[in-house]
Amino acid sequence: MNVDIDLIRKYDVPGPRYTSYPTAPHFRDDLSRQQVEEAIRQNNETPRPLSLYFHIPFCKTLCWYCGCTTVIGKDTSQVDPYLAALREEIRRKSAWLHDDRKVVQIHFGGGTPTYLSPNEIRNFGAFIAENFEFDDDIEYSVEVDPRRLTRDHVRALSEAGFNRASLGVQDNDPKVQKAVNRIQPFEMTERTAGWLRDEGFGSLNIDLIYGLPHQTVDSFDRTLDEVLTLNPDRFAIYTYAHVPWIKPAQKLLEREALPGPEEKLAMQKHIIERLSSEGYVYIGMDHYAREDDELARALEKGTLRRNFQGYSTKAGVDIYGFGMSSISQIDGLYLQNPKVLADYQEAVFEEDFPIHRAYLLNDDDRIRRRWIMALMCDARVDYEQMSEILGVDVVDYLGEELTRLEPMVGDGLVDVDDEGITVTDTGRLLLRNICMPFDAYLEGGKGRYSRTI
Repeated sequence: MNVDIDLIRKYDVPGPRYTSYPTAPHFRDDLSRQQVEEAIRQNNETPRPLSLYFHIPFCKTLCWYCGCTTVIGKDTSQVDPYLAALREEIRRKSAWLHDDRKVVQIHFGGGTPTYLSPNEIRNFGAFIAENFEFDDDIEYSVEVDPRRLTRDHVRALSEAGFNRASLGVQDNDPKVQKAVNRIQPFEMTERTAGWLRDEGFGSLNIDLIYGLPHQTVDSFDRTLDEVLTLNPDRFAIYTYAHVPWIKPAQKLLEREALPGPEEKLAMQKHIIERLSSEGYVYIGMDHYAREDDELARALEKGTLRRNFQGYSTKAGVDIYGFGMSSISQIDGLYLQNPKVLADYQEAVFEEDFPIHRAYLLNDDDRIRRRWIMALMCDARVDYEQMSEILGVDVVDYLGEELTRLEPMVGDGLVDVDDEGITVTDTGRLLLRNICMPFDAYLEGGKGRYSRTI
């Protein structure tokens, strides 16, 4: 892969990651409860498959790069009232669901889901199973922090039904770990991976971040050397998103040697080439999967999807979120819970759907969302096929936006002909930039974003 550094500098601008469209800064706080509840009712007129997301916000210490919604501290007394609130939210929301809806996917994110004790994991897992009907082939995944994990945690996760795990690693270099306040020797990660395999977990994902202080291509390659010995099924390798106006702790990293865009791009290029040589398929953005993995097969078949958890194989699935800050992605509606712990715990006992912000898509949003997600997931838009799906002539509808791609055609990021748009190999490094001309909300200036490189 030949990469022109001057070209990359040209496209190193702030931009959304497009885990949704419209993106989260455009959610509103003035949507009426009546509108939200009517959208929920319509969503449950048929037994569409379900995905459930549970946000466990607690962490014992703060990793300074972190952009997640967290509650930091070693005081575990907050856990019981939080789990009580989650149970109440489950009772209230499940009452709205179509009786025949089956859960095909569950994900525990955070924070640190394994902040919960083994018995808390067992009991809460049993409560979920009592309140929802699971599909026989359910994906049940959890984010795991190896630093404070015991073998009993892993047993409890298995007993609760979890069958997939993502290990937070980020980087194995001690200098990088010290700079970001996350000390995690590789032996911890190796031990955790062994426990998960022994307990029957069928899929193992490794989370890494590039763009952190002191990282270089060579140092990151040494991390890859080590984690590849774990034979993970997938990698999620994120570019560090520096957003100190949202997460003030990230300002601490500015004291260190943060890699510039050229070094970050060189790392991304090396990651793609290295993992491709090791039998992994570059799915897009920050995801990689073995050639026989469902993500790789979904990419090949054109059934890949993207949501707030990244890339997914599940099409036609509605996501119902539980816990503080969690987002529900229901066809036509985005709904976010309160982001402050006390606000969430109060609201969940008062309303069936505790609303912090929400967004109801209009017809233009639906058209642009389908278009942007096709670029993000398929790296291709077929005009005739897309026009048939959307019921509009997309070339006429998005004609002005299509002209904005002309510089990208000249720069070799996309190929455009009478049949459609195809993203090139170089363009796949800049998917966010390619989607931005079709985003009707960017010119309004609402929302600040991390840089695309």
